[in-house]
Amino acid sequence: MNSLKIAYNNLKKNKSRTILTMIAIALGISILIIMVATGGGLKKMVLSEVDGFGFDMISVETRIPGKKRDTSATDFAKGITITTFKNKDVSRLKKHENVESIYGFVTGQEVIRRGNEDRNILIFGYGAGAPDVQRMDIGEGRFYTEDEESSISSVIVLGSELKEILFGDDDPLLQTVYVRNLPFKVVGILKERTTSLSMDLNRIAFMPTLTMQKKLLGTDYVLGVAIKVKDVSRIDETKEDLTYIMREQHNIENPDEDDFEVSTIAETIQMVNNIIDGINALVALALVSLVVGGVGIMNIMYVSVSERVFEIGLRMALGARKKDILYQFLAEAVLLTIAGGVLGLVLGLFICLLFNNLSSALGIGIYAVISISSIVFAFIFAGALGLVSGIYPAIKASNLDPITALRR
Repeated sequence: MNSLKIAYNNLKKNKSRTILTMIAIALGISILIIMVATGGGLKKMVLSEVDGFGFDMISVETRIPGKKRDTSATDFAKGITITTFKNKDVSRLKKHENVESIYGFVTGQEVIRRGNEDRNILIFGYGAGAPDVQRMDIGEGRFYTEDEESSISSVIVLGSELKEILFGDDDPLLQTVYVRNLPFKVVGILKERTTSLSMDLNRIAFMPTLTMQKKLLGTDYVLGVAIKVKDVSRIDETKEDLTYIMREQHNIENPDEDDFEVSTIAETIQMVNNIIDGINALVALALVSLVVGGVGIMNIMYVSVSERVFEIGLRMALGARKKDILYQFLAEAVLLTIAGGVLGLVLGLFICLLFNNLSSALGIGIYAVISISSIVFAFIFAGALGLVSGIYPAIKASNLDPITALRR
């Protein structure tokens, strides 16, 4: 306690130097906490996107021949469309013995209207088998049926927030909304869902794929299909079979010319985890900044020892032992890092909370997830950094000869 008291008094005498050193440590700690929190939040958000799918799912999506999926996605964003994935391909895939459920999907942006209320929204054309493949939580009413899809019925399912916009407190079931001035009967309302990074899931609508193709888009192709398999143990074998079927349907002999891509949800999740692990690897940058702060502490402690050689000699002449001097300078280094750590923790938590509030206000859908483990790790690392940074200057101070020290 005496060593801590002396260390505190000395740090207080050199306020400017102490504050600057604390800021260096605080920045490293806050960056560490922020990066771990945002990485965890991103992982939680992305994995929640695929949470509605099971490990028994396979997706087949269009792809620009000769290009990878990420490159194709960029080209699709530029307006390039692949029209070779036909409805007949969906029917052929459905005949595979291990396919339990399947649905094709299309999408488009349309204006939906009811009375004086209208909104520009994203509409998905999903097959009637969608609830069997992925989680489609219906809050009111029902999802449309296979008969309604095959008969190209004008039915629609609304997101929870879209229902509030168009109907307010009115009962929406079996009421009529208009898309391109065509009437559609509301048969169901989805439960409220977490907003994703790419879209507000509560402001979208679903209608049968065939209905959207024939009445809105005037097309006969889909963007892809989602498939639920019967036997998960055969999912890799099924993936290969579906790839062969698609090549046969599209008369493709060279795999490099594939205009589609078959993938399992397990592969998608693994890809997401790899990306998140790469993001978390950037935490090393925060550790580097902390190490730089540790070097700064070591320099400060060297300066402190040099400035106080006479004080050290005097204390030793009056009976102070080597370990008393050692503890005094170690205590200074640890106090500096712990104080910087507390400051960094407060700063990091403040920025994370500010980010979460902005994300909620802007509807971004990604939130920083603050974990106790990252806070504990930051403090342990800060304390260890103080010990490591201060131990050599402290040993040097404790080994000073009292006579030589008093002469200086």
